[in-house]
Amino acid sequence: MPRTRLALLTAIVLLCALRLPAHDVPNDVTIHTFLKPGGDRLRLLVRVPMKAISDVTFPEQGKGFLDLEKVVVLLPDAARLWISDNVDLYEEAVRLPKPRIAAIRVSLESDQSFATYPQALAHFNDTALTNATAVVWDQTMLDVLFEYPIQSDASAFSIRPRFERLGIRVLTTLRFLPPNGAERAFEFTDNPGLVRLDPRWYQAAGRFVEAGFWHILDGTDHLLFLFCLVIPFRRFRALIPIVTGFTIAHSITLIASAYDLGPDALWFPPLIETLIALSILYMALENIIGTGTVHKRWMTAFGFGLVHGFGFSFALRQTLQFAGSHLLTSLLSFNIGIELGQLLVLALLIPALELLFRFIVAERMGTIILSAFVGHTAWHWTTERWEQLRKFPFLWPEMNAAWLASAMRGVMVMMIIAALVWSVALFLKRRATLGPPGDSDQIV
Repeated sequence: MPRTRLALLTAIVLLCALRLPAHDVPNDVTIHTFLKPGGDRLRLLVRVPMKAISDVTFPEQGKGFLDLEKVVVLLPDAARLWISDNVDLYEEAVRLPKPRIAAIRVSLESDQSFATYPQALAHFNDTALTNATAVVWDQTMLDVLFEYPIQSDASAFSIRPRFERLGIRVLTTLRFLPPNGAERAFEFTDNPGLVRLDPRWYQAAGRFVEAGFWHILDGTDHLLFLFCLVIPFRRFRALIPIVTGFTIAHSITLIASAYDLGPDALWFPPLIETLIALSILYMALENIIGTGTVHKRWMTAFGFGLVHGFGFSFALRQTLQFAGSHLLTSLLSFNIGIELGQLLVLALLIPALELLFRFIVAERMGTIILSAFVGHTAWHWTTERWEQLRKFPFLWPEMNAAWLASAMRGVMVMMIIAALVWSVALFLKRRATLGPPGDSDQIV
């Protein structure tokens, strides 16, 4: 009997659950927000699609249209559960208390009031929609004005949005309007973590050091290039000029790209990705042939480092919005993070290669085998990326004043690069005169 009763109770629960209306989680959700401190309060304006608010059965009137008069009583709870409970705001390092809902309303998807902050704020004083407007619930927007108590509008504010459960892919646009500064725009997907809206230099530096460190560890193509650089030269003395050349080169193009000194054509990113694959293929073939020296290898690393720097910049574009007013500091910090990641890779790679060549396979044979595997992978990458590159037509730029200014900036960058190459070459030449090179200076 107890088992029968349990089975019957389970069946009843399941039948009731099947009869409850369920809202599917939408694939793409865009949330628009404004954040403005003023006096002793902080205003947060949020627009969320109603279709992203699940677990709520909205009242309807005839033919499935939303009952805009009855739904009003449900909106505050929905706003707290799905919006304010998923946002943490900080003044300096202190978390702000739960906000007060100053205004709330339902809007049509076609409403354009959230284009600017003044329009969005004035929108809450407009006449609310009534049942005279026939609209389905999943074709409306929920607009909420939250107010937080603060100590001063000159404080440093941070936000931690957690809207990822509102959709499969959630895009949040945030515009921060400080009282004595220009508007700052942010755009991030899902959960970006803690976002400092006006970071100090050391806060920006810390974030970008971490970003650079993890980027180099996640970048398979950059790691394979570094691997090919290291295989024939496994002593730190021989690797110093090689890694230094690569570091200086990618720093130049990374900074130049961040300051809009690189091409902005659609074909440029796929071109860089193709060249990166070619650089790995070239290094692998050079290791197999065995015709490189330290002097030649550092120049090769420098040349391909310029290409890899543009690749780093593509990954950095979305992150630069978190730099605040510390662009150069953030770029240098990102480079430091990359170098720390490279040092970690070298610290693990060099001993592993030494053990491999000492106890498992002869050095020359091991170099050929490892380079062949890398070259095979790079060849497939090259062909795949070349097919993508071919889809973009190359158009010669129009010869006007803007093109001339861009060309002059490019010439200045090339002159700086040439000066650096000449300086490093002179340094290596003087270093070579101090004594004969070690046995690790030649690819065997």
